[in-house]
Amino acid sequence: MKAIAAFGGVPCSAPGAFALVELPDPLPGPHDLLVRVEAWAVNPVDTKVRSGLPGPGSGAPPRLLGWDAAGVVEAIGDAVVRFVPGDRVWFAGDISRPGCNAERVLVEEAICGHRPANLSAAEAAALPLTGLTAWEALFERLGLDPEGADAGRSLLILGGAGGVGSIAIQLARRAGLIVIATASRPESRAWCERMGASHVVDHRQPLAPQLAALGLPEVDSIANFSDTDAYWQAMAELIRPQGAIVAIVANRSPLDLNLLKAKSVSFHWEFMFTRPQFRTADRGRQGEILERLAELVEAGELGTTLTTHLCPISSGNLAQAHALLEGGRTLGKIVLQGWEGGECLASDT
Repeated sequence: MKAIAAFGGVPCSAPGAFALVELPDPLPGPHDLLVRVEAWAVNPVDTKVRSGLPGPGSGAPPRLLGWDAAGVVEAIGDAVVRFVPGDRVWFAGDISRPGCNAERVLVEEAICGHRPANLSAAEAAALPLTGLTAWEALFERLGLDPEGADAGRSLLILGGAGGVGSIAIQLARRAGLIVIATASRPESRAWCERMGASHVVDHRQPLAPQLAALGLPEVDSIANFSDTDAYWQAMAELIRPQGAIVAIVANRSPLDLNLLKAKSVSFHWEFMFTRPQFRTADRGRQGEILERLAELVEAGELGTTLTTHLCPISSGNLAQAHALLEGGRTLGKIVLQGWEGGECLASDT
């Protein structure tokens, strides 16, 4: 099969940062699906993993990045029960296994779902990783109810225009929450509003006065999808007593947890790969979440967050996607689709 291997030690735009390679087709284990990849999304985790890889010429084996895809099941392991060859699926996968930057990839049945019938492969590929992250952050870490039992409570989303923020806004509004999202540029503010944010505030300005002007001097919950260190002090000030905070970006320096003590605030990490990486007994929950997300998309209650569609799949376009992400100004999701001579439609429904 064709694949695009990634190397570190050089900028993503440098020759040799990505290389087209030929690899043997992977063979499914008992619980695996062999999926022919039709489209994949690029996420910050890809750029972070690539930054730690050996450089070109190091002699290191090719590393396949990519953990966010849509495709078609070609073969199944002997113990697979939920899927058959020909099923159209979507998944984020397992960071400890080879990624989806290839024509074919293996994914465990438990963490895979049937993709929405009303989305193209490119539109579907934009959602699995961020959809799982947002769902786990809001409804499992923060403990909010996805079906509206917490309607009327306030949620501050830091990083509203990014991939996770884009789907989190939609999920939170569907749950009846008052959603305050942060964005600064006119296009990112408009995107947050399009996703359904109740209010948009400028993260380049002090947040407390802006929230006070909205009549929300404190918020019930905070989801930080941006920068844990940069907003730590502000989060401690804005969270209500006995509120909850979730973050997805690792801190660069020690965090002063004492800032949360007087208010008895709970702090949670969310890492979507925890369940598959550690093979937790409940990892099948991710397959269930993907099935539920598909239902909501098909019902018109959630929409794709695809904004940048690159075609065909090539080392040059993959380098471009990494460069866009590293620039820190992307809206929604970037998706690559179609090997040379293949399908290049962002929407084919």
